[in-house]
Amino acid sequence: MKSYFTHLECTNCGNIYPSSKPIRICLSCSKVIYARYNLEQAKSEVSKSSFNNRLPNMWRYFELLPVLDPNNIVSLGEGFTPIHKAENLGANLGLDNLLIKDESFNPTDSFKARGMSAAVSKVKEFNIKELTVPSAGNAGGALAAYAAKAGLQSHIFMPQDAPEATQKEVAITNSTLNLVDGFINDAGMQSRELAAKKGMFDLSTLQEPYRAEGKKTMGYEIAEQLNWNLPDAIIYPTGGGTGIVGIWKAIKEMEQLGWISGNRPKMFCIQAEGCAPIVRAFNQKSRFAKAWENPKTIAAGMRVPSAIGDYLILDAVYESGGSAITVTDDEMIESVKKTLSLEGVFLCPEGGATVSASKKLLDLGLLNKKDSVLLLNTGSGFKYMEVI
Repeated sequence: MKSYFTHLECTNCGNIYPSSKPIRICLSCSKVIYARYNLEQAKSEVSKSSFNNRLPNMWRYFELLPVLDPNNIVSLGEGFTPIHKAENLGANLGLDNLLIKDESFNPTDSFKARGMSAAVSKVKEFNIKELTVPSAGNAGGALAAYAAKAGLQSHIFMPQDAPEATQKEVAITNSTLNLVDGFINDAGMQSRELAAKKGMFDLSTLQEPYRAEGKKTMGYEIAEQLNWNLPDAIIYPTGGGTGIVGIWKAIKEMEQLGWISGNRPKMFCIQAEGCAPIVRAFNQKSRFAKAWENPKTIAAGMRVPSAIGDYLILDAVYESGGSAITVTDDEMIESVKKTLSLEGVFLCPEGGATVSASKKLLDLGLLNKKDSVLLLNTGSGFKYMEVI
């Protein structure tokens, strides 16, 4: 296997950067940069059938990931999580074709494992020894695990009210846990300050190009698991937005590779009522989102007052013909209970948000009862026992 990774490209100004240097954000406009691939060559040398006999993890898509040497892969078996047919829940909500992709099956119990596997693998390839990350919880736990696997030192910055389970998860590894008085953005400032001072690599959401590459494998998997078809709608809980952005990137890549055709799924961005900068921007028909003041929600992963990738999230929603709506904390918890009772799947609050949102979208006429609708459950409810 060989990677077709060729260069980095700014998603805003289009500046090109070499793939051989550890560049985090655009050096010109400070916006998000993406990993790019020689998709024309890949199209002629890799087919959908290439994956038939590969191991069931995200590295089955090695050719479309940014690590050049397979010996540098740091893996705990992440990816290829199940897609459940949620017939009981669908009947309750009024949806005939409801699916749940359950990311709680990942190592460290959340989709964050994908991004950290890709990023830590690339940092290892760069021969960088220390990493930092700001985290609302699950990203910190994932970095602690993958850095430990790679033999690297990690520093995690979390708000003091991050879920207890994720704080303990970090504390019992060889990682350094720093609890911050403030929100995820405050944790981010401290993380980047330490990285700049000590020459570490900071893995803040979408402020480096590699975590999104791990997250995009959700898009490849959805297509492969559904026989290279895509659902009519994908409903995603959104904080920093790497998941929805990554899936949208994967869809565009698969189109260029000739692996999928037909209509793209509508992308629906779901946020908490108490922290909804992307929804507010969508309602204002803006491409950029102003920071949300005093963010409040029990869904730690959605308590992100501002996101550097705001324009990428909104682009995915606009381009797909989707929408952005909010749900309340009470609705999230009710949906967690309902889904566990009807399907036996223990969603995190963020996953519960997608269930509540699907009913609202149906009632608003933005979904049809016959649509195939895929919900993303980003992590395990067991990480949130104190709020559930």
